[in-house]
This record gives sequence, C-alpha cells and structure tokens, in this order.
Amino acid sequence: QVQLVESGGGLVQAGGSLRLSCAASGFPFRVYAMGWFRQAPGKEREFVAAISRSGSDTYYADSVKGRFSISKDNALNTVNLQMNSLKPEDTAVYYCARPRDIVTVGRTVLDYAHWGQGTQVTVSS
Repeated sequence: QVQLVESGGGLVQAGGSLRLSCAASGFPFRVYAMGWFRQAPGKEREFVAAISRSGSDTYYADSVKGRFSISKDNALNTVNLQMNSLKPEDTAVYYCARPRDIVTVGRTVLDYAHWGQGTQVTVSS
C-alpha cells in the first residue's frame, strides 16, 4: 500500500524559510520520480516541483524557480522541498505525490496517482 506522509509545514514570516519532507513507503521508491503540489483556498491544486527517479533532473513552476529546491534521498525514501524567500502568496496546503508509472515526471495533477494528506504552509506579511 502506497503511503506518503508530509511534515515540516508551519507559520513563517515573509522572507523566511521552511523545509518540507515526505516519507514514502509501500512501493520501490528509487524507480519513481516524485512531485510537490500546492493548493490555496478557493484555487485549484497546482504544480510546484518534480524530481526524476535518480534525483539528477529537477523541474519547477516559474513562480518558485530560484527560491525552492527539491531533493530526493533514495536511501531514506524521502523527498524534500526546501523553500526560501517565502512570500504570502506561497500560503497553501502542500502535497507530496507519486506519478502513475515509472516513466512519468509530470507537471499536472493527472500525472500523479498517489497523494499525501498535505501539510499547511502559512506565510505572514
């Protein structure tokens, strides 16, 4: 059974940093790419970042490029999202996700079949 458990969210002032972690289990983690998405109140879930199975390739939404960094630890079965220079518009619930298959490294919700429960990130101005 696939399980994804996020942690690390919280309240931070604008300009601050947070590090989100996602612990994965129930599938061969090293052969899958992974992704992070977020959803703000009243908005659709949107792509934030993705990383290839080996961690050698990373992809970012334009809104977070240069501020966020995704990493993958295949020994610990974790995927992390380091968020720096946070802005109030980064406020959302952040979700870790696993793609539908081992060849997909997607940027859309439909590319992903498994989701964590989410962790709240709130950035105050």
